[in-house]
Amino acid sequence: MTDSAPLVVDLALLGGGGAASLLLAALDRHGVRDLRIAIVDPVRRRGQDRTWAFWGHPDTDLDPLLSASWRQVEVATAARRRVLDLTPLRYAMLRSGPVYDRAADAERRLDATRIVAPAETVRDDGTRVLVRTGDGRAVRAAWVLDSRPRPPARAGRTTWLQHFRGWWLEADRQVFDPTRAVLMDFRTPQPPRGVSFGYVLPVSDRYALVEYTEFSPDLLTDAGYDSALAGYRDLLGLDPAGLRVREVENGVIPMTDAPFPARPSPRVVRLGTAGGATRPSTGFTFSAMYRQADQVARALAAGRAPVPAPAYPARHRWMDAVALRALHRGGVGGPEFFDRLFDRNPAERVLRFLDGGTTPAEEVAIMNSTRLLPMIAATAGDAVHRVRDRLRPTRPAPAVPPAVVGDAPGATLTTRRGGPPSGEDDVRAR
Repeated sequence: MTDSAPLVVDLALLGGGGAASLLLAALDRHGVRDLRIAIVDPVRRRGQDRTWAFWGHPDTDLDPLLSASWRQVEVATAARRRVLDLTPLRYAMLRSGPVYDRAADAERRLDATRIVAPAETVRDDGTRVLVRTGDGRAVRAAWVLDSRPRPPARAGRTTWLQHFRGWWLEADRQVFDPTRAVLMDFRTPQPPRGVSFGYVLPVSDRYALVEYTEFSPDLLTDAGYDSALAGYRDLLGLDPAGLRVREVENGVIPMTDAPFPARPSPRVVRLGTAGGATRPSTGFTFSAMYRQADQVARALAAGRAPVPAPAYPARHRWMDAVALRALHRGGVGGPEFFDRLFDRNPAERVLRFLDGGTTPAEEVAIMNSTRLLPMIAATAGDAVHRVRDRLRPTRPAPAVPPAVVGDAPGATLTTRRGGPPSGEDDVRAR
């Protein structure tokens, strides 16, 4: 194949991480067999290089791939520890290895062509899209599905980051409760500007992911993350002498009301974080990414354009913008905000809201559970800024943090097994 003779396909996937892997599996699941497909990505994804956590109903096609799932989760503050029953939902952990394996099987059955090179230029003339790769090849596609990381179209009114470090801990004895995950533990020291919490995702009574997370405008130093995570380990009462760190994860996830256009041109569709799948108020992405893949596959199977629905309703994006502004301006405290949500609403309603699945009536109940005056002030401030955005030229978007890579929620540095970072980490997406 040369520049003068591009590969002609019906569908080109740019990026090969989580979003593309889920899409390949969905195409296979829905029996799409008559499309010519090309995958353009500089990396062949294999093994456990990322972790997703999400909530949903059990007995889905993902169940055989899960590392663990929990019907109960814990939300803790300095005042109390609350155990939440998620029925009929469950919280689940999915590591990347089984997802990549399933995608590789689907890729073979779909007879897709893989080009191991970066996509450098994408030109859409309204009828076809020409993709040129870093090694001089070209692909001409009827449709392009692009899951590569992209900055937002303009700067947000509020831009925070969800940033974290996690240790995969193996214990010498039974120290974890595999029947219950810790979703948010706000007993961690709170930063001057932002909110912090820990969480625990146990795979067994001796093996778990223990993580420290902050929602804030700025990142910590490596020493800061290690100190905060060690402090959370001690707060849990875990004896470091009886623990081994098997893997380390670091990540940065955008939390912003900045827009991520899902369809930048007539025949280019963005998926994953670049397509708006990351929820601004929480950083969760997997469920929306899975929905996007399923909707695209169903559309193609029915002969329709591969354009998914918006990842979240417009009213949810507005509510996220208001909540981020209230947190940013200090009108509400993070631990108090989330504690009131879970205290005054069924856990299942809160989780469905965070996943974009509640009704307007349920959203009124959720809004009524927050402190009224700070939220009114944040709503008014958000409205003023929306008017200003319409009246002035578009502000440039900030640069994507160096650690934000891949097509899943943020980035992870997964070290070699057997110890903490050694300077030879691979940058991976989480």
